[in-house]
Amino acid sequence: MKFRHIGADFKVVARSYFRNPIALFFSLIFPIILVSLFGLILSGAGGGPVTLPVVNADPGCPLDPATHNTTTYCQEFFAALNSTHAVRVDVVSVAPDSFASWLGQKDYTVGLIVPPGFGQNYTHLQPSNVTVFTNPQDAASSGTVLGAVQGVVNGFNLRAANGTPILGFSTSNIGSPVYTYIDYLIPGLIGFSILTSPMFSMVDIASSYRKDGIFRELSLTPLSRAEWLTSRVLWYVAITLVTAGIMLGAGIELFGAHVTFTLGLLPFLVVGPFFFVSLGMLAGSIAKTPESAALIGNIITFPMMFLSGTFFQVSSMPAGLQTFAHFLPLYYVIDGMNQVMLFSNTPQALYDLTVVLVGSVLVFLAAIRFFKWRDE
Repeated sequence: MKFRHIGADFKVVARSYFRNPIALFFSLIFPIILVSLFGLILSGAGGGPVTLPVVNADPGCPLDPATHNTTTYCQEFFAALNSTHAVRVDVVSVAPDSFASWLGQKDYTVGLIVPPGFGQNYTHLQPSNVTVFTNPQDAASSGTVLGAVQGVVNGFNLRAANGTPILGFSTSNIGSPVYTYIDYLIPGLIGFSILTSPMFSMVDIASSYRKDGIFRELSLTPLSRAEWLTSRVLWYVAITLVTAGIMLGAGIELFGAHVTFTLGLLPFLVVGPFFFVSLGMLAGSIAKTPESAALIGNIITFPMMFLSGTFFQVSSMPAGLQTFAHFLPLYYVIDGMNQVMLFSNTPQALYDLTVVLVGSVLVFLAAIRFFKWRDE
């Protein structure tokens, strides 16, 4: 074994490696993106107090019309929560029965209900429970609120009854008490598949077909570019329907998920692939080589994977990332599916669908514009 030979081949490997944009991306750029994204997302957990929407259902603790604050023990309870600096109480006018759905529709991951008779029960040392709403997908905010509420409850019990637990709290999940982590996760995973399969496939097809001369051969057939791209859209719509069915079936049968295949889900399973097939084709058409096409596709795809609500609630991210997420098309696909599958919020779902549909048409037209059978 001669080290001179090993060194010579090492130089060849290094030279070829640094000439490969895909290898460079996954070895040098992707780790930076991954650390940066997770760092930015998780930094929201310690970035300030968690906004806690509160429904005050106790007529004995009315809102003061001048200050919009509650009086007596409710006011003290909310002031104590604010004094923890972990939460910021925001009293809202919502019916208790619809509060769980309202939280989901407004993209909150925590909430609190003060029950009727709260003040009177506390005065007479009678048991009373506040209800804390959480979302298992946002463990940071949920844990912060539960810790703050528990601390304040313990303080009130110590003050009134020397630690006797007359005041307590129960927990429920946003959207429905029966929802579990898998229920919130399934819409995001369906959105993840809507993004990745069309994007990666179309970026590869656009560049490799051009390199191998397949587009040149297709130019000799009666098939138009719009017809060819439309057939790809229809194919990935069909694949998405099958994938969504598998995910829903597996979630229900294997993990006891409480989500169902609703008619409101269908438009997103059509418009989502329409957008990302077109976007993948556009990225592949602009790129000059398969390597640069893959690089462009990865740069577009990876931020959307983590910042669109796939694995992390957007509302738990720092304010800057939340603003950025609202410019990502996948956010509206996932949010729309959440609204129809979990929260029955048709107006918001229609808004999300409109945004994705308009974007799909624009990107489709752009893809047709830049997509050429033959290189000029």
